[in-house]
Amino acid sequence: MTDCRPAANPLWRAYEVLVMVFGLGLMAFLCVVWLPCALILKPLLPAATGVRWGRRAIMGGARGYLRVLELACAFRFDLDELDCLRDEPPLIIVANHPSRLDAVLILSRLPNAVCVMKATLMDNILFGAAVRLARYISNHPPLAMILEARDELHAGGHLLIFPEGTRTVNFPVDRCTASTGLIASRSGVPVQTLLVEMSTPYLGKAWPLLRPPQLPLHCRVRVGRRFPPPTDVAAFTGELDAYFLAQLAPTATA
Repeated sequence: MTDCRPAANPLWRAYEVLVMVFGLGLMAFLCVVWLPCALILKPLLPAATGVRWGRRAIMGGARGYLRVLELACAFRFDLDELDCLRDEPPLIIVANHPSRLDAVLILSRLPNAVCVMKATLMDNILFGAAVRLARYISNHPPLAMILEARDELHAGGHLLIFPEGTRTVNFPVDRCTASTGLIASRSGVPVQTLLVEMSTPYLGKAWPLLRPPQLPLHCRVRVGRRFPPPTDVAAFTGELDAYFLAQLAPTATA
């Protein structure tokens, strides 16, 4: 049977390559533009002001970036559910992690979010200065991460963490680490789940950086169940595993 999808058209495939180059280039451009500003502002501004400006700059940049992808690149984003979290009291926000885009999707709607990041990314030449200005948290060493996360939550922020520890390898979701439960237990802050759904795992763990997307690309983030702070970290981690699997397995099957 003849494949009549747009992706079967050579011109559409060329467009997907163009979108890949444009999208990656635009992200790099935004990072380079903000890089000198973040470097200059961090030592000059009081810590609280630097955090506020840094986090709002990341939100604004992420929102603008996604808007351009929608207008010019056949990306479709359904993120409206996230808006209900903007003015919530401190929350530990946890999401599955199918793609490099996940943090951009979530941070584009949350002005006071602090992200737990891999230690190697904190020194990335493109966005290291920006995340340090925003006081994002390194995941290593683990004890320091837990204590810094607790302090950020007690200061009123939203903590974003991907409990799988890395992008998903075994779809629909990998097993969660104990980090979320430990932070929630130490801080006494509830855990809000988010469910990230994508039509294809573009920029996922098994998707090479220079492999074009399959367009149109649909991305949706749903607000899921909210868990109270746990008293038994191991039991909570198992419950979180089961919840993500139950919610995401039908999507993966479909």
